[in-house]
Amino acid sequence: MKIRSLIVAAFVLLVLVGTLYWSGKRKPTSQIATASADTPPAILKLDEAAITKLELKKKDAGAIVLAKNNSGAWQIIQPQPLAADQSAVSGALSALSSLNSERLVEDKASDLKQYGLDQPALEVAIAEKDNKAQRLLIGDETPTRSAVYARLAGDPRVFTVASYNKTSIDKSLNDLRDRRLLTLNADKISRIVLIQKNREIEFGRDKNEWQILKPGPLRADSFQVSELARKLSGARMDLSGSDKDLGEAPSVFAHATPVASAKITDQSGTQELQVRKSKDIYYAKSSVVNGTYKVDSDLGQALDKGLDDFRNKKLFDFGFNDPTKIEMHGGSKAYFLSRNGTDWWSNGKKMDAGSVQAFISTLRDLSASKFVESGFAKPGMEITVTSEEGRRAEKVSIAKSGNGYIAKREKEPTLYHLASSPVDGLQKAADAIQPAATPGK
Repeated sequence: MKIRSLIVAAFVLLVLVGTLYWSGKRKPTSQIATASADTPPAILKLDEAAITKLELKKKDAGAIVLAKNNSGAWQIIQPQPLAADQSAVSGALSALSSLNSERLVEDKASDLKQYGLDQPALEVAIAEKDNKAQRLLIGDETPTRSAVYARLAGDPRVFTVASYNKTSIDKSLNDLRDRRLLTLNADKISRIVLIQKNREIEFGRDKNEWQILKPGPLRADSFQVSELARKLSGARMDLSGSDKDLGEAPSVFAHATPVASAKITDQSGTQELQVRKSKDIYYAKSSVVNGTYKVDSDLGQALDKGLDDFRNKKLFDFGFNDPTKIEMHGGSKAYFLSRNGTDWWSNGKKMDAGSVQAFISTLRDLSASKFVESGFAKPGMEITVTSEEGRRAEKVSIAKSGNGYIAKREKEPTLYHLASSPVDGLQKAADAIQPAATPGK
């Protein structure tokens, strides 16, 4: 009898536990309905790729109209035909195509004036390729200023929308236009011709290495030329001034002092940019964009450099590739180093890696303070560096000259003036090379 009572009690307990579990897992229908009602509804759900036309009209201002051309690129067609900044347009479309409300204010608003929606601050008309059209109306800010009132034309509901959404949509003509002065592909630039008052410098690129082609074949500082290419490809109109200032730019440019012209070539052809300076302000005119515009001073300064600013002052080109062999003769001393894997050897002895690397770093950093036309006499030091697994061999001769030194690379006419300290430091680094410590000692 006791066993039967225990079984019945256990069964009842199991039923109660199951009931509590399922009641916790499943919400009542009324709760689900309430949660759904409390969820802020979406205002717009559009396929961004299907949008073909966009019109933005601010209160008391003309409309800005953009349309997608046959190639899928956006163009400004009103108030005047202009190239559009594809990224800026995409940002506005992204905000519009998935526009969610913060909350529903009224289901059937009878007084739109209280929300600033009788005369909206911004109207946005959207057309899709299937001829569907939507018009979004944005009114006043909410009292907290963290949101704005909004509605769709033909829809009686009024919503609030986060202010950052309005910021993403509410763009001016200058925000949406393509401000590039050159439309070339920066990664495909193969040649730059820099035309200054008394000289012309031409640069050519082979893969990622730049060379100076004019006034003569010279080693180029690839970093400096790449910076020039970056400044040119990144040249932008400065549209921050007043309408009066922007309108006067062509006249100012006509009377300004020429700084330089640059002709830049990529796979599509050659484009030209002229830069002039009036007082402390730089202006530019492009061969591919109508008009004359103020530009950043960094661009003007990048074009206002001399030949030597673009020349490679380093004596060696092996860079951060470890050499495979180094030979150095200086006075009565001679040094021979060869690499096998990560180990350095000299005359059959394994050398201390730290002291060898210090010597290589000094070689790598050996740079001229300036270029000279004469003064190279009998060399007192000769260095040959083999790198790239034997494919590159560089020989440099260094001669004493006054308080410094003059260096010359083999088969090149350029003379490099060196201060005394780098050469003295190189000799000290060579003298500091020592055999590797014997294991166990």
